[in-house]
Amino acid sequence: MGYYSRKAGIMIKYISHDLKDTEKLGLKLGEILKKGDFINLSGDLGTGKTTLTKSIGKGLGVSEYITSPTFNLINEYNGRLRLYHFDVYRLKSPEEMFDLGYEEYFYSDGVTIIEWGNNIADMLPKERLDIYMDVGINDNERKIFINGKGKRYIEMEEELKRIENISC
Repeated sequence: MGYYSRKAGIMIKYISHDLKDTEKLGLKLGEILKKGDFINLSGDLGTGKTTLTKSIGKGLGVSEYITSPTFNLINEYNGRLRLYHFDVYRLKSPEEMFDLGYEEYFYSDGVTIIEWGNNIADMLPKERLDIYMDVGINDNERKIFINGKGKRYIEMEEELKRIENISC
């Protein structure tokens, strides 16, 4: 496991040994998120992006069941802050994002989480939290890399370092 800080932002490596560890990370993230925060989730199919989003939602106080918006691109949920959950895996063209009025969501007072955001990298806010998920040494383990870009996400550094399994 590793952690390092650099001027441009943060990079944290989190090892999730099982589903409970992933949920713990998501709950903590949900608790510290503020209005306007943006998370870009990436990783192969089945690495736990929607699972992490569900636990972030719980940390935000969302009581509804969170599902992947794979076929309708966006789901909205009420909690302490409004949660906008995008999945652009099946996006046919960037124009579909314009049709949704994506900027109203990305730059809102809610929290935006986008799965497969790298598919529309040029549209993503410059300041954001990028989270990359990968399978670890077994089917239950996940390697989660968190890279903050911008002042707000650098502020998250100290709180994120307090989560078990994040160390120097």
